Amino acid sequence: MSVSATVTNTGSARSCAVAQLYVRKPGLLNGAPERELVGFWRSPDLAPGESAQFTITAALRNLTVYDDQADRDTSHCWVLEEGSYALFLGNDVREAREIGNVQFDRNVLERLEQAAAPVVAFDRYVREAGADSVKLAPVPMSEVDLAGRITQRLPKSSGNPASAENARFEDVLAGRVSTADFAASLSNRDLADLTYGDVTMNSPLGAPGNAGALGGVTQALRAKGVPPAITTDGPSGLRLNATATLLPCGTALASTWDPQLIEQMAVLHGEEMARLGSDIILSPGMNIHRDPLCGRNFEYYSEDPLITGRFGAAIVRGVQSRGRSACPKHFAVNNQETNRIYNDSRLSERALREIYLRGFEMVVKDAGPHFIMTSYNKINGVWGHYHYDLVQTVLFGEWGYRGAVMTDWWMRMAPDPNFEGVYDSAYRVRAGVDVLMPGGDVHQGTTREDSVFECLEAGTLTRGEAERSAVRALDFLKMRYATLSAK
Repeated sequence: MSVSATVTNTGSARSCAVAQLYVRKPGLLNGAPERELVGFWRSPDLAPGESAQFTITAALRNLTVYDDQADRDTSHCWVLEEGSYALFLGNDVREAREIGNVQFDRNVLERLEQAAAPVVAFDRYVREAGADSVKLAPVPMSEVDLAGRITQRLPKSSGNPASAENARFEDVLAGRVSTADFAASLSNRDLADLTYGDVTMNSPLGAPGNAGALGGVTQALRAKGVPPAITTDGPSGLRLNATATLLPCGTALASTWDPQLIEQMAVLHGEEMARLGSDIILSPGMNIHRDPLCGRNFEYYSEDPLITGRFGAAIVRGVQSRGRSACPKHFAVNNQETNRIYNDSRLSERALREIYLRGFEMVVKDAGPHFIMTSYNKINGVWGHYHYDLVQTVLFGEWGYRGAVMTDWWMRMAPDPNFEGVYDSAYRVRAGVDVLMPGGDVHQGTTREDSVFECLEAGTLTRGEAERSAVRALDFLKMRYATLSAK
C-alpha cells in the first residue's frame, strides 16, 4: 500500500520534515490500536517555500494482525483482515490527519504454529471492533507439548566424519571439507568447547578490554586451525582498554528518523572495528521502550516495533558491509533492569509477536545479522537462553535465520524440566542457543559447569544437537576468515 504526498516548507528558515503514516485496522479478530505506525519518510533540508514529493510504501505484512485465539480458521496466523483501513498522515501521531481509507479482502499471509504462549493464566484488555472501551478477557494459554515438539525435531548428525579425518580448519576455508563434516569429526570434548566462550571477559586472545572470545578458545581447537573471534561491547560505540568510541545512543539515533544516515554511520563503525581487532560488536539494542524506568532504555530505539526494526537493520547492514559482524540483543522482552535475571515477562502470544519480536524479525529478514544475543529474563516461564520455541521454532524455523545465537554474559543455571539428565548448558544447546558467553574459571563464573561434555558422554544430549551448535559457530568463522583472506 503506497501513499504519495508533497511537503512544503512554509517557514522562514531552512528546515526538514518527517512524514509519518499511520493506519487504523478493522480490528475484527481481537481489536486493534487506534493508530499504528506503518511507514515514515524524512525530507532533505528544504529552503523556505521549497517543496518535495515523496511516497511511503507499507508492506501488507505491516497491516496484518496475529490471531492467537484457538479454534478459529485463522488461529496462529498473520491475517490481513477484511474491511476498511483508515490512513493518517502527519508530523506525529497526534497531529496526523485522516487522509482516506483503503479496502482489503481477508487474506491469510502466513500460517504458523503456537509458540511461547503463556503458561500462567491472566486477563488481558481487549477492544472489540467498533467499541469505545476495552474489557478484560482471559489470555489464550499454551497448548503445546514442548517435550514432544523437541523430541520430534531432534537434529541428526549432518556430517560424515570419514570425509574430515585429520582435517584442519584450513581445509574448511579452502572448501575441501564442509563445516558439517569437520564438526562430525571432532571429539565430544572439542564439540563441547565450541559451545563456550573463552574463560572470561578480556580474553588474552584479543585486544585488551574485549568482551570475550568464541570459536578457537582452547589449545586443542587452535591446534586444528580453528581461530578465535573477538567480541566488543556496544551498542553506543566500541569499548576497549586503549580506546573507546562514544556514539549517540539508540534513542537519539532513532530520533533522526533517517535509517540511511545511521547506516552510513554504522559503515564507519565497521571500519573502526576492523582497525581495532573487533570481530563482533554487541549491538544493536533492540528491546522495546515499555517503562521509562528501564535502566537501559537509552540503548534501545523506541516504543514502536517498526522504528526498532528499521534502525536495527540499518546498524546491522552498515557494520556487516565491512566484513565485521553485529549481534542484535536482547532476545527477547527485556523490559526492565531491576531483577532482570529472575524476572518472568508474562504476555500474550499476540503481544509477543506484534510488538516485542517484530523488530527482531525485521532485522533478521532485512539485514541477516551474524549473531543474536538472548536475554536474561524468562519469557512466559522459560529463561531466554533456554527458550526452544523462541530460538528454534520462531527464529530459525519461521524466520529462516542463518546465523548463530549467544547468551548474554553468563546465565542462570537450571535443569531442563522436560528431559531428565539434561541441565545447564546442555539445556541451552538443546534449545538452540549455541555459545555461552563469556565463560568463567572453567566455563562459567560461579560453578565448574561442563554440562555439554558431561551430557554428551552420558548420551542425554545428542551429537546432532552439539554438532548443530558447532556448525553454526564454524560457519561464522568460515565466513569471517574467508572474508579476511579475500581482503
